[in-house]
Amino acid sequence: MTQSLSFLGFVFKNLQCRRLRTLLTLCGIGVAVGAFVGLVGFSSAFKQQWMRIYSSSGTNISVIQGTFLNTTLDESAVNKIASLPVVEQASPTIFNLMDVTPTVNALVYGWKADAFEFNSLHLLAGRRFKNGQPEVMLGDLLAEDLKKSPGDTLDLQGTRFTITGVYHPASSLEADAVVMPLDQLQQLSGMEGKVSTIDVRLRPVPHGEDPEEYTRRAQAEIEAALPGVRAVPAAMRASNNQFVKLAQASAWGTSVLALLIGILGIANTMAMSVFERTREIGILRALGWKRWQILIHIELEAVLLGLCGGLLGTVLGWVALRALAALPQTASLVAASLNWSLVAEGVGIAMLAGLIAGALPAWRAGKLSPVDALRHD
Repeated sequence: MTQSLSFLGFVFKNLQCRRLRTLLTLCGIGVAVGAFVGLVGFSSAFKQQWMRIYSSSGTNISVIQGTFLNTTLDESAVNKIASLPVVEQASPTIFNLMDVTPTVNALVYGWKADAFEFNSLHLLAGRRFKNGQPEVMLGDLLAEDLKKSPGDTLDLQGTRFTITGVYHPASSLEADAVVMPLDQLQQLSGMEGKVSTIDVRLRPVPHGEDPEEYTRRAQAEIEAALPGVRAVPAAMRASNNQFVKLAQASAWGTSVLALLIGILGIANTMAMSVFERTREIGILRALGWKRWQILIHIELEAVLLGLCGGLLGTVLGWVALRALAALPQTASLVAASLNWSLVAEGVGIAMLAGLIAGALPAWRAGKLSPVDALRHD
């Protein structure tokens, strides 16, 4: 027990003796982990909001032809899908990103007035739009931003629409959006007779059948009825769309770059520490320390730096998420609470970074012979 305490005592002593360098290194790895926790946390929240769009409306499958942002289907396909025994409802949908003012753009959804997607919206004021009429509904965040209410008008691509209602959705992505009659958005987008996707709600799972197997069977039936289309489960549709992938790629790309800088900071600190303590290492070797003990000693210092930096980074990431949750532009997308699995992942990555960064300095320290180390001035 005494040997263990003495061993750990050396680790803490050497870090404390070089407080400024240790502090700067902790700041470097802390910022890196903070970027990871903040950015990856934001992208995860963004993904959850997309998943909530489908789960709140009861959509089980989305039928598409192409990619998320480049998909068109003939509207006549709706009747073929709706006639399948496994399908309860099939709802054609168009979505587009449009300028609603010179400085504000928003997602615009085109639904039919009887679409089951309305089940996820809570009408706060006004009424639902009518098919064939130049009418729109606004999410509560967008309505607040535009200072609009039922009875006001909204110009979209040169066409004036009457705002019939303001709603509160289950997903914040729809709170900053416009919902309008499908036929009206088809005209605005030049997509007469076309839709972006067909949302499908399946009938209840038959007794005794596995839900996942039932979904796969429904996919196969839809794709057999409409050759060339893809029937994608809603969860996969939400997690694999280009918006989510772009957010995740940006978060991980920035985090990896920051972590590489943090690793270089730890490596530099440990290399300088080994150089400055060459004579000390020689004394330890002369006192009977083995090469592996020297190696573990240096690696423990590096891992401890990573651990403390990871904990500091967790705090910084939490502060960043709180800041994003306080901003009007991102408040609806971000939760100020931390995902503990993300925290564990961030701290684990920081400790692994310390282990990697300390490997070369530890190996060089372990190779020092006692005689050469003691001669070092």
